[in-house]
Amino acid sequence: MASNPLGPGDPAPGFALPAVNREGQVSLDDYRGRSPVLIAMFRGLHCPFCRRQLVQLGTTQDKLRALGVETMAVVNTPLERARLYFKYRPARVLLTADPEAATHRSFGVPAGALVENESEASWAQGKVTMGQLQAVRINPTGELPAAENPFVAMEILNKQEGFELTEIDQQIAATHGLQLGGHFLIDRNGIVRWRYIEAADRIEDLSKFPSDEEIVAAARGL
Repeated sequence: MASNPLGPGDPAPGFALPAVNREGQVSLDDYRGRSPVLIAMFRGLHCPFCRRQLVQLGTTQDKLRALGVETMAVVNTPLERARLYFKYRPARVLLTADPEAATHRSFGVPAGALVENESEASWAQGKVTMGQLQAVRINPTGELPAAENPFVAMEILNKQEGFELTEIDQQIAATHGLQLGGHFLIDRNGIVRWRYIEAADRIEDLSKFPSDEEIVAAARGL
């Protein structure tokens, strides 16, 4: 992708975000000198695959804590909307709200851009036409009867869950719908030691996130 995500050896940028499922703010300094931390960054609540990974991180968190590693997630959703959603669907991981995706940008997590002409489109540069997006087929969690384009896939899963997008969700989707996700393992000195960027090489990997095994293996290497 066109953006340059931070990688192993890079210092992680400082940040402070409002916590969703507790009071106060969360910052990288909270972990510095104390423990390594996995920071997982996601799209907004409109993305059912992101919501699933947040649930899965609860299991991952248990395995990481056994290795002395903490876990936190950044959700591209306004604080009050996130608090309302997670009030009824509590998450086990520490959640923070970043409606502007500023943390994603500071870590270099790419966001795609729609272009009109196929001659300008290149996923390596983060540029894609609507036609190319609609031609992609995904089924990253294996829940769908068949692979579908990303829009249809999300619509099916949202409908299955009874999840209805609010006006705020629609605004986030319209503004940051092509924001990719990123997972970063940061040591207690604030240095990135491992990363995973969604669909970094292939557009067909949209909504595919790292498994427990991949994350835990990276943590063991700290």
